[in-house]
Amino acid sequence: MSEVPPHVTALAERWTRARTGGDHAGERTLREEIEAEGWLVRALDEGFDLVPRPHFDVWPTVSSVPVSEAPRTEGRATGTVPLGEDSREAGRIDEAAAPGARPEHLDNLEAERVAETQAAPAQEPEGAELTGRAGKDLGDPERMLESQLLWDASLAVSRLDEEVTPVEPEEPVVPPTVTVALVVDGWPEDLLECVRAVVARTEARIVALDLGNVDGAGEVLEELVKEYPHRVEAWHVAEIAHWRGGSAGWGESRTKLLELDGSDVHVVMETSTILDGDAITPLVRALDDDVAAAGWKGVNPGEDGHDWHEAGPGEVKGVLGHLFAVRRDTALGAGGFSRDARYYRNADLEFSLSLPGTIVALDRDLPVHQERHRGYHDVDPAYRDRESSRTYDRVLGLLRST
Repeated sequence: MSEVPPHVTALAERWTRARTGGDHAGERTLREEIEAEGWLVRALDEGFDLVPRPHFDVWPTVSSVPVSEAPRTEGRATGTVPLGEDSREAGRIDEAAAPGARPEHLDNLEAERVAETQAAPAQEPEGAELTGRAGKDLGDPERMLESQLLWDASLAVSRLDEEVTPVEPEEPVVPPTVTVALVVDGWPEDLLECVRAVVARTEARIVALDLGNVDGAGEVLEELVKEYPHRVEAWHVAEIAHWRGGSAGWGESRTKLLELDGSDVHVVMETSTILDGDAITPLVRALDDDVAAAGWKGVNPGEDGHDWHEAGPGEVKGVLGHLFAVRRDTALGAGGFSRDARYYRNADLEFSLSLPGTIVALDRDLPVHQERHRGYHDVDPAYRDRESSRTYDRVLGLLRST
């Protein structure tokens, strides 16, 4: 990495003093000066860090990323996953059930019948030759009576046809839109494998929040955006994850992703989770009736409330953050993820307990596996235990209140 020029270091030192002193205008001005010199400054627990400014846009903090009302995708656009049916079936339903559907969108027999009906000339009632065509004897009373009876019968049939109310076509089934959300805090190889598996095995779109371009993970994310421009969306911030000594918390980052997402279903996923097949659609289908969230792995508390144990498929108290789907509106209504959760561990339980409605786990039924869970194993044990305990105190409070 390039050596930081002394004058940029001096600017960063002034930036740190402005930040800790609450001088927000001075902090912003100094940060812009540092960026103009080709560097990014980010806060650490002790002091600051300076890194070369990348070629893509970088926001200074997670909270500074702008959130606008994301338009909801209508119909079968990219990023939709059908709820309760195969996507190909959903497409056929949309076409066949749409008002004014053309014959070619029906099945073969129905299309032929519609075409025949539209092409056939108007038919006269049977016996119409008795009602006044040239060359017919209309003076015969018997012939006239017979003609009148046939005419009356044809009118009755015609009136009956008019009085039958046509069956209204059913509304087309519109599947929910789905987004997989990823927090990127390093380990670019994991990110690459995770994203490519999601793209290859599902129709879901992906939105990723890069924290600090650690080990070049942000640059890899940008390459994925170029490779899959209609599937992957990226946001970058200069902050690095709290567990790395930065200031970006897990709960804050997750809530920001939830706010940036405009889909019906929001999928929380870690980059260490790898899909072996379409594990997203079963989770979306499980969001039925009053089910607010459906996850891969579920857990339940023991009788004392302190020890949680893995649960099999079915209703559970909590789902783990490796992979779960949640109704986005429900999650936002519950306040999102706790901004007090600086580290992921137990924050997934805290989020689960805050949701109204039922939570279910699918467990062994999903085609998915996990590689090395770096967010646990590669984190300083003292930090991990301290932050896990801090969050779990809030979990116990929620358990007592339910």
